[in-house]
Amino acid sequence: MRALLQRVSSASVTADGTITGQIGPGLLILLGIEEADGPEDIDWLCGKIARLRIFSDAEGKMNLSVADTGGGLLVVSQFTLFASTKKGNRPSFIRSARPELAIPLYEHFLAALATVVNRPVASGVFGADMQVALVNDGPVTIWIDSQAKE
Repeated sequence: MRALLQRVSSASVTADGTITGQIGPGLLILLGIEEADGPEDIDWLCGKIARLRIFSDAEGKMNLSVADTGGGLLVVSQFTLFASTKKGNRPSFIRSARPELAIPLYEHFLAALATVVNRPVASGVFGADMQVALVNDGPVTIWIDSQAKE
């Protein structure tokens, strides 16, 4: 699993003209799922996201996690995080999980993250054409890969 985290002042996702999820200050999480992913990736990634200290403390140092701040969480599925541009000019998405595997893992991820942070998690619509709006705070953008554990 790959997650691109963006610390935001606000973010929203719209599908078919309807806002499906929105948050104030917190994390926008773009989530890619590959064929090799399983429940252990979800557990590791949710824990890492919840504890990652990328929010400012009273002294202005990145020392607080989204769990510490009570910030919002917005998760948007994004299979393009597994794009390969090694050959030719059209990206290949062969490593992205097919919907029959990805959808249950995506739903499990949403539920697991909500449990870890003990609050609801907003989301987009898996597989839909979505528009994402955000105000990146910092900017702070972090890339996490569960297979590489980094």
